[in-house]
Amino acid sequence: MKTDLSPLDQASRLLLNVELTPLQGTRFQPTGFPDLGAATYQAGEVPCLLVESAQSMANRLEAVCWDEASNELKDTLQGLSYIRVEENGQYLTSSITEAHRINSPYIEYAQDKAFHQQLAEEINYSENAPIDRPHFLKTIFKYDPNSLIHGVFLESIAGRLRIARSLSSFIEATNTSVVASGGVKNDHIQPSPNKAAKRAAAEGFGNVPFSREEYTAQTITAYFCLDLNQIRGYGLPEEAQTLLILLSLYKIRVFLDGDMRLRTACDFAVKNPDTITAQRPAEFTLPSLGDLEADIPTAIEQCKSLMAGVTTVVYSK
Repeated sequence: MKTDLSPLDQASRLLLNVELTPLQGTRFQPTGFPDLGAATYQAGEVPCLLVESAQSMANRLEAVCWDEASNELKDTLQGLSYIRVEENGQYLTSSITEAHRINSPYIEYAQDKAFHQQLAEEINYSENAPIDRPHFLKTIFKYDPNSLIHGVFLESIAGRLRIARSLSSFIEATNTSVVASGGVKNDHIQPSPNKAAKRAAAEGFGNVPFSREEYTAQTITAYFCLDLNQIRGYGLPEEAQTLLILLSLYKIRVFLDGDMRLRTACDFAVKNPDTITAQRPAEFTLPSLGDLEADIPTAIEQCKSLMAGVTTVVYSK
C-alpha cells in the first residue's frame, strides 16, 4: 500500500488545520442562514466568521465521491456499497447525494418501505431490547459505508439508531471585516414600473437597487477532524477500518485539491499546497491523491464480502 497509515495507529484523532486564501482578490462571501445572515461572532477580542458549517461541509465531502455527469460513483470508488434510487426506470437520487443519507425519505418510502423493513430485520432491532450495536454497525457498513463516516439517524426505524460523524469539518475566518457594496438590477424597458399595468418591483420589473455584504479576513482555515477511536470502536474487521480511513482521507484530499468554489463569490485555494501536515499526530502528512487513488480500489476489493454493492430501490410518488 502506498499510503502509510502507521502514524495513525496510536492516535485517537487526526486533526488538520488547512489555511485557505481567496482565489482572486481579498473578498469572499460566507454562508448565510435564514433570519440571521452571516454567522459572525467574537472569540475574545477577535471578530470571527463561520464561512462554512459542519452540515454543509459534510455534504461537500460526500459530493466529491459522485460523478454528476454519469450519476455514478467516481471510477476510483467503484465497488463501494450505496443505495441507488430510481423512478420510472431512471436515476433519481442516492444515499451518497442525499442529505440524510441512508435515511432519506426517497429510500424510506421506496417500495412500501421494503428496504427499511429489511434494514430493521438485519439490524436485529427490537423495541423491547437494547440496540444490537454490532449488527447495527455491520449492517450500515454493508449497505452504505459513507454513513459510518458522515453519520446517520435512522429515526424512521427508531430514535435510538444514530451514529455521529466520524469525519467532521468546518471553515472559519478570523480578524474579519465587512465589505459593504451594492448595485442595481437595471430594466432598460421599464425603469419605473407602469402602475396602470400593475408592474411592481416585487414582480421583477423596474430598476431594483440592492445592497451586498462580503468579507475580508486575516486568516481563513478549513478544519478537519477524523475520530479514529470512533472508527476502531465500530468493531468492524481491520480491512473495513482501513477502508473507512482511506475513504475519509480521499474525501479531504479531493476537496482541497479541487475547485473550492463554495458560492458565486466564495472561491478558495490552499495557501500552502505543497505539504499538508496534521496538527495531530504531528508526523502525519496528508497523502497525495495519486497514492489514495491507487490504494482505495484494493481496500474496496478486500471488503467485498462485507458489502452488498449497489442496492437499487424504486420510488414512486
